[in-house]
Amino acid sequence: MTPPDHPAPSPADLQAALQELFAPWVQDLGLRVEAAPESGVVLARLPVNPRLAREGGTLCGQAMLSAADTVMVLALIHHFKEFRPCTTVQQSSSFLRPLSGQDLLVEARVLRAGKTLAFGEIDLRGADDGRSVCRISSTCALL
Repeated sequence: MTPPDHPAPSPADLQAALQELFAPWVQDLGLRVEAAPESGVVLARLPVNPRLAREGGTLCGQAMLSAADTVMVLALIHHFKEFRPCTTVQQSSSFLRPLSGQDLLVEARVLRAGKTLAFGEIDLRGADDGRSVCRISSTCALL
């Protein structure tokens, strides 16, 4: 485990982790890490992409959930100050409204992390209007 005085990963470090640790199809989402302050929240942007949209240009739920799950892993890296192998064991989502015509902001935070499980919450919102489109609670097993 990394010593407590080791600095938390920067947004650039987390962006590099996206390229090193995740499958090519996750990389194809085009997520960009925008912020990773000491508060532990990780903020990433999912740019508008017609390949991720349903008929009419609405961002599909599968893309939202994939982005949320990915950014939760980045939040765990930020929390632990290093990558720890993990897997999602539960993800509960509430879709609040559709999103179209704007990027998606994904904000993930670790609520509690123990030796074997970590719990987090993720807010997905429109980048232009700031309105929530989906709220997610996540449980990850730490391997």
